[in-house]
Amino acid sequence: LNDEYLAQACEVIEDREILVNLVSRRAKELARGAHPMVNIDRNERGNYLDIALREVGEGKITYEFSK
Repeated sequence: LNDEYLAQACEVIEDREILVNLVSRRAKELARGAHPMVNIDRNERGNYLDIALREVGEGKITYEFSK
């Protein structure tokens, strides 16, 4: 887990519980074959949590509450 990506994602989504749920769901999607929404290098290819954190940090993934 990259601390820089985590800090960047925490700036976008301040609620840690929401961040954990969002990143874990996205990491599962990536593990199942979803295409990343950020450019990745070969070193990050299997680290789905870091990719998901980068996607959140760069604003590619957001959330909204449903009523």
